[in-house]
Amino acid sequence: MSPFPSLVTVSALILYFVVTINVGRARVKYQVPVPQTTGNLDFERVLRVQQNTLEQLALFLPALWLFSVYVSPIWGSVLGTTWIIGRIAYAWGYYQAAEKRVIGFAISSLSGIGLILGSLVGIILSLMKA
Repeated sequence: MSPFPSLVTVSALILYFVVTINVGRARVKYQVPVPQTTGNLDFERVLRVQQNTLEQLALFLPALWLFSVYVSPIWGSVLGTTWIIGRIAYAWGYYQAAEKRVIGFAISSLSGIGLILGSLVGIILSLMKA
């Protein structure tokens, strides 16, 4: 198996770690004490980036690995890297304003859908060969 899906996985986890650290930094910057999660819209956007990234990781990671096993580790890594780029664009945009998150969300969503559908097709084709 190619090491590229592993590299993409570690990169996605690092991205999640960074957006999680950003929540802590935003708590200090916007004076939002633990366990409070509301009260400052700038903080809430930073928190939403972290929460949404975690939600998306639950779909992304299994899809990346299933695609890499049943279709192609190289193309899985390309789609996975595209997902990470989309998540970075999502975070960057959302940190500025809620309406600026759309392009990043679209990029990561489309690449995630590609991984999921590609995995399904690859698994079905594998079953038909068995």
